[in-house]
Amino acid sequence: MISNDTQTPKEIVAYLDKYIIGQDQAKKSVAIALRNRWRRQEAPKDIRKEILPNNILMIGPTGVGKTEIARRLAELARAPFLKVEASKFTEVGYVGRDVESMVRDLVDLGVNMVKQEMAEKCDKQARENTNEKLLDLLLPPPPPSPRTIGMASQEGAEAAPKTDKRTRDKFREKLLAGQLEKRKIEMDAPQDRYPVVEIFSPMGMEELGINFQEMFSGLMPKKTKRREMTITEARKILYSEELSKLVNMDDVIEEAIEKTQHSGIIFIDEIDKIAGEKSKMGPDVSREGVQRDILPIVEGSAVMTKYGMVHTDHILFISAGAFHSSRPSDLIPELQGRFPIRVELDSLTAEDFVRILSEPKNALLKQYTALMASEGVKLTFDKAAQKRIAEIAEEVNTNTENIGARRLHTIMTTLLEDIMFEAPNKKKNIKISASTVNKMLSDIIENEDLSRYIL
Repeated sequence: MISNDTQTPKEIVAYLDKYIIGQDQAKKSVAIALRNRWRRQEAPKDIRKEILPNNILMIGPTGVGKTEIARRLAELARAPFLKVEASKFTEVGYVGRDVESMVRDLVDLGVNMVKQEMAEKCDKQARENTNEKLLDLLLPPPPPSPRTIGMASQEGAEAAPKTDKRTRDKFREKLLAGQLEKRKIEMDAPQDRYPVVEIFSPMGMEELGINFQEMFSGLMPKKTKRREMTITEARKILYSEELSKLVNMDDVIEEAIEKTQHSGIIFIDEIDKIAGEKSKMGPDVSREGVQRDILPIVEGSAVMTKYGMVHTDHILFISAGAFHSSRPSDLIPELQGRFPIRVELDSLTAEDFVRILSEPKNALLKQYTALMASEGVKLTFDKAAQKRIAEIAEEVNTNTENIGARRLHTIMTTLLEDIMFEAPNKKKNIKISASTVNKMLSDIIENEDLSRYIL
């Protein structure tokens, strides 16, 4: 089902280590959950349906890697992945997002994913067909002569003059070499304009389950307009048309539903915001009501989408929350029971920040170095500077709000603001030292009010 599911839990953790620093227990739990999917597929058919995924509840402050772990896991598994925020959903009967919309959104992502995979397989054939269509436009067949018009169809077909094969081959060589890209041709281009329909619904457009574009395209004939364009522009239109002919949407939808049902991952963030008692003052949608609406989706139910019925029994649900003002035990017992694996993520220390700055594949220092290199500026950070940035991040998180590794973004942006503004007029080699960091940020750190608003 999932090509990369055959990786062992240790190999999955090793992949996550490239992007996330620390949080070993959380990585271990999600690696086992992913591996169990492959194990379930290999189990005997009579018990396969009975093996349900062990959903995970991650507990920890913001910015420690909860979302990143789930996102990278889905990337590794090549599975449909959706991140939703629990606070955006409301109890049935109120205006707001219906909890079933998360499944519909996941199926949409699955369809797009499978469509892209199939398009990649058909890419070579679509390009060849596109080139032949372009040659037909570049070398249109000559009009039939009066003599051939009166002939019988078979005789006429044999006698009709054909485009010289050698000429076509020469044009093909030039086309493949990219020598004709700026040449202009005339062709019928489709006009994908459909009437704009505004619908006022308490459920929102995504809940209607109707693809209006497809509906109108079926009712009305496709309009085309004769346009003059370059080969480059024509290739894009023709390639899209050829690809749509080669990719069978029925197969795409069938595979996407299968992939969503058995490989989909839904990450429910801020689940702690719907835990706890109902607000005593002012209007408030029942938090417990939202939990009860989410429960059947997590338990396993059938959700109607525009592509057909989707069963959520084997979708992996990973929920996360900081739980500052509430506890996991504040969730309704039924929902607690559907998240049997609980992982507490650690708060990040200065040592973690040092590693986060430089070690991951997408480390902040690597990102800023690459950004400045585009201007021809070589930006380097010595070890002392990295340590000082990490210490400041920890200090500000302690004194103000703890936002985890996201604090590094605010500090790096403030630190490099002048350098990025002056580039490329500034010198080509810039080295950031601990003294540079202190000079740029000391005033802000010392003034607590400034630190609170700027960092």
